[in-house]
Amino acid sequence: MARPWPGVDQALIIAGSDKRGTIFGIYDLSEQIGVSPWYWWADVPVQHHDQLFIRPGRYVQDEPAVKYRGIFLNDEAPALTGWVREKFGDYNHQFYEKVFELLLRLKANYLWPAMWNSAFNEDDPLNPRVADEYGIVMGTSHHEPMLRAQQEWKRHGNGAWDYSTNGEALRAFWTEGVHRNRNFESITTLAMRGDGDLPMSRETNTALLERIVTDQRKIIAENVNADLSQVPQVWALYKEVQDYYEKGMRVPDDVTLLWCDDNWGNIRRLPTAEERQRKGGAGVYYHFDYVGGPRSYKWLNTIPITKIQEQMNLAYHYGANRIWIVNVGDLKPMEFPIEFFLDFAWNPEKWPADSLGNFGRAWATREFGPEHASEIADIVETYTKFNGRRKPELLEPTTYSLIDYREAETVVADYQRLALRAEKLYEAMPEEKKDAFYQLVVYPVKASAVVNELLVTVGRIACTRSRAAPPQTNWQIARVDCSAPMQPFPITTITGWRAANGTT
Repeated sequence: MARPWPGVDQALIIAGSDKRGTIFGIYDLSEQIGVSPWYWWADVPVQHHDQLFIRPGRYVQDEPAVKYRGIFLNDEAPALTGWVREKFGDYNHQFYEKVFELLLRLKANYLWPAMWNSAFNEDDPLNPRVADEYGIVMGTSHHEPMLRAQQEWKRHGNGAWDYSTNGEALRAFWTEGVHRNRNFESITTLAMRGDGDLPMSRETNTALLERIVTDQRKIIAENVNADLSQVPQVWALYKEVQDYYEKGMRVPDDVTLLWCDDNWGNIRRLPTAEERQRKGGAGVYYHFDYVGGPRSYKWLNTIPITKIQEQMNLAYHYGANRIWIVNVGDLKPMEFPIEFFLDFAWNPEKWPADSLGNFGRAWATREFGPEHASEIADIVETYTKFNGRRKPELLEPTTYSLIDYREAETVVADYQRLALRAEKLYEAMPEEKKDAFYQLVVYPVKASAVVNELLVTVGRIACTRSRAAPPQTNWQIARVDCSAPMQPFPITTITGWRAANGTT
């Protein structure tokens, strides 16, 4: 801008409609200069430039399609928790500053904090203050109402977590939560589930839950703002809670309905035409990580961005655009889908289904340069596709057939070829990029290859033993049908495979 004020001939001015808008503008420019949003979390080196030039002009970025866009740090022990305690001492504001910066660099503005063994507001009183300073809107998970962590009830709760028998104690507990956070930007979770992320009761007691919500809103009106439409509130229709809604329970029009997936990336329900008229709108709680029945998955990324685009595009077009929050577990294994989820939340129209390959290539170019970007993108997208068909934690020796169509052999060979490609690219990387490349590409591919080979090998051993065993022997792990002739299937160790392919 020419002569923005006396004594200045030219200036670069970054202006936002609010604090977050200005921050997003600053970090947009930072990324264009060559600072990856993952520079700290994934050791992506910052590009050096002797000179920087900006083309004169006025550049405007529209508002996001989804108002509140964020992540949920969950199932965080032992991996993230052990690392946090070693590096920061606890889940304190020094740790969360790194999370807040990452969120802002990814144009997010919303967080459900880690909660397995910690309490965001209580463990470090600076946590909520720093969040507010950064412009991060804080919330609590689907089973932690009124801005209070589950751990806070475990530490200070008086009596049972049961509103029908202990309502007075719970009201006092909740009052402390909303009063404590009244000056910070928050979204208050309403209603109630059972203690420890369980159903509140065996039956769907809508009358009781309606009374709970009424009492909670009275607490908010008395302690935050008598005009409840000015206080963001959400009702998470997670698991059995959706049954309450389907059986006729309703909440006031200004409360956001947070629809949920089935914990496996399939959204169970979206707003009807009538529901899309509600003032509070609707949102989606999604999963990249899950701990619970019938099976858990929390190790590696198993979420193809094609799946995210399909499901969240439905959410967008059906008007569930007030809140998008995704469970990312430990955060670190999910860098690629986290960035896509948040980028898609800002502008879904940017990523139609037939353009998703461009996202991977742009991501790889920014992190590792243009030379190998297409191949890197293909490796990342392929291993997540492979893991998406059967998550590593769900693999068993019998998952893939050892006798039909060479299925198990094909699966293992596909992973091994992918791992070899990743290792060759690792050797070609400049030294300063190898740490980031190992974290973001090599490790997840190799780990996936190893665990698939391991389980197939166990299946072959079981099959061999069942053939050799006397008929009366009960082989506990021999669950493979070995009645048909087995095809030759030489499984080597990863070390042997590497040696055979000219690498170590």
